[in-house]
This record gives sequence, C-alpha cells and structure tokens, in this order.
Amino acid sequence: MGHTTPNPIRQDPELDRPAGLPPRRGPIRRLLRWAGFGCVLAIALVFGGFLRFADSVTTLKPPVEPKADAIVVLTGGYQRIDQAVELLQKGAGKRLLISGVHPTTTPAQIRKMTQGSADLFSCCVDIGHDAIDTIGNAEETSNWIHAKGYRSVLVVTNNYHMPRSLAELSYVDPDIEFIPYPVVNSDLKTRNWFTDPNAMRVMLAEYLKVLLAGARNITGFGRHTGLRSASVSAAD
Repeated sequence: MGHTTPNPIRQDPELDRPAGLPPRRGPIRRLLRWAGFGCVLAIALVFGGFLRFADSVTTLKPPVEPKADAIVVLTGGYQRIDQAVELLQKGAGKRLLISGVHPTTTPAQIRKMTQGSADLFSCCVDIGHDAIDTIGNAEETSNWIHAKGYRSVLVVTNNYHMPRSLAELSYVDPDIEFIPYPVVNSDLKTRNWFTDPNAMRVMLAEYLKVLLAGARNITGFGRHTGLRSASVSAAD
C-alpha cells in the first residue's frame, strides 16, 4: 500500500508547453536551417559578384591619352598584339613586351602579322616565350620590368581578361603601377550580351577563374610559376 506503479507510457514533453509557443527545434534541424541560410547567402554573394564583374568588364574603357614607361601585351589573339604595337608606335611606352608567345613563333612572323616596321621591332620589342598561362604572364612581365627598371606599365589584353590579369600582376609586383588598356571583345560590345550564349559562357568561365585566382592568391594553395622554364626544371 502507498506504492504507485509508474506509467509505462512516456508523455510527449511538447504537450506540456504553453499554447501558442512554437515547438522546440532539435540541434540537427537548427544546423540544417543555418546551413540553408548560409547557402542562400553564398549564392547571393556569388551572383552579386558576377553582376559586378560583368558590369566592370562591359564598361571598361582604355585611357584617353595612355602613357607609361612601357607596354606589355598578354597574348591570346592578334587583335591584342596589333593594339599594343600601335600604342608603341604612338609613343605610349618606350618598349613593348609580347608575353606568352608560343616557342615556335618568331619575331619575324609577329612583325609580318602586325605590319610593324623592322626598325621598331629591332629596337623596342621583346618577345617572351616562357609564360604558359596568366600566372606565367605576370611572372614573365615582372622579370622584364625589373630587368629594365620600369615603374609603370600599360597592360593590353581583352576586357574580360583584364580583371584577372591585373590581379595576377599586382600580386607579383604590388609596387608597380599597372594601367589597363582593354581590347574590347566583339561579343561583349552590345549591352544585351547576357542573351548571347557564347558571350555568357565566356563571362561565366572568366568569373570562375577570377574567383579561383583570388582564393589562390589569398591562401597560396595551388599557386605555380606558370613558366615553361620552371616546368622543365621540375621535370629534370
């Protein structure tokens, strides 16, 4: 007598909560909720960054009166080299580096392609065969800048390639003034480039490369020299 038999049925603790209060969330549900918020925020930041990148590319214009100690053009199209040689002829810089030229391409072939004079190429044009990518362009350009003692350089490349090029150049040589001289890609001249699948693909691919370059430069992870000579040395 006086002994109470325990109730074998466990009562749901939520039934004891006052009416009107929301049910308690478990730790897993809270974690998933915050993870969802984080994903939405990350997507918004990436999308906003892409819009900002696209706007900067499509509105980027060359300086009205370009002037620097020297000029560097990052190869990838004859239009870039033509523009760089024209700048050299007009006296925008004392000397020109054509960076990232294929090892089998000769100065004579480039001169013939650009219709530049033999005297101009003989006195004032250097051909760089060592760079294999944009990182290599930056390294090759840096070596050339320091060998010549320049402090300011006009950078000639396509407008969509300019943000990443400047980021790599500034990472290698933060004390040098790099002045962008964009060559406008024909697919990006119009304001409705986002309706063109080819132009959109170029922009998205380049934006992804910009993000990867930024992460690589911050962390140092996965960074290489981008030079043929370094690749050969590593192989040996």
